[in-house]
Amino acid sequence: MKILAIGDQESKLLWDFFDKSMLEGIDLIISCGDLDPRYLSFLVTLSSVPVLYVHGNHDGKYEQIPPEGCVCIDDRVYVHEGVRILGLGGSMRYKPGPHQYTEREMKQRVRKLWFRLFRSGGFDILVTHSPAYQLNDGRDLPHQGFQVFRELIETYRPKFFLHGHVHMTYGRQHKRYDKYLDTHILNVYEKCTFEFEDDDPQSHLY
Repeated sequence: MKILAIGDQESKLLWDFFDKSMLEGIDLIISCGDLDPRYLSFLVTLSSVPVLYVHGNHDGKYEQIPPEGCVCIDDRVYVHEGVRILGLGGSMRYKPGPHQYTEREMKQRVRKLWFRLFRSGGFDILVTHSPAYQLNDGRDLPHQGFQVFRELIETYRPKFFLHGHVHMTYGRQHKRYDKYLDTHILNVYEKCTFEFEDDDPQSHLY
């Protein structure tokens, strides 16, 4: 399964200069948040594949302009062709506003999912907006990751963890690829494409 993962910044190659051939072979599109909802609606219309998304901390406008034809996977386990995908959007709370959470609030969200996770036998891909604590996150509060995401990885050992929020333009310390235990971690800033079945995705990311 070939997956296009996007987040934080709209790709000019996919929107301004769109060529349908760029999406050839793509089976699924996953957004990690902070994108114009019209961008997601555009992609689902032009690609004819499912577009899944979680909310970023700047996605309050989705309440007024929802991404038409797309599927919000926040606080649920979504199964696509047998692949179990868990969505948990939002960032660490650093000011008043939607889609921001304290560590305790995020843990409460995860606790409410225990039965779904039990029924599904875990998950294969964790999709969030923020990174996990001390795994490609920032030390400032707005970009600090959640400890509970790290606990989810340690408990369920998903194959992939997709996040955004820490832009690649912030500095070299924010990597496109990392690995923790058995989980491949991808910072999907703007866009990246990978094969779910790939055991060495780092060498094939594009």
